[in-house]
Amino acid sequence: MPTLFTKIINGEIPSFKIAEDENFFAFLDISPNAKGHTLCIPKKEEDKIFDLEEDEYLGLMRFSRKVAKALKKTVSCKRIGIAVVGLEVPHVHVHLIPLNGMQEMTFQHKISMSNSEFEALASQIQSNL
Repeated sequence: MPTLFTKIINGEIPSFKIAEDENFFAFLDISPNAKGHTLCIPKKEEDKIFDLEEDEYLGLMRFSRKVAKALKKTVSCKRIGIAVVGLEVPHVHVHLIPLNGMQEMTFQHKISMSNSEFEALASQIQSNL
């Protein structure tokens, strides 16, 4: 059965897409820790990051770096944090989180955004890729 993220990649579930290439997909987290919280995922379903083939792992990190640089240009923050937890959805995902303090990395501090705010932000980040 396809994961939630595979359904997002396939367009079966809507998302606020940031970037996509042949192997990877990035979109805004709809329950963000901070404005701009983005998920980068491989299109290939794999549950655990270290089960990816080395070239897939390195490709995901290169893709995430590109997205993180665009995110930093778009969202005012001290830095972009990165986390790989992997317990919520059984599909590898890298969290890119704009940070101004440690509370943004706890996954207990969430913010709310409207669809129009998500859409505008996604567009702004895309323009900085």
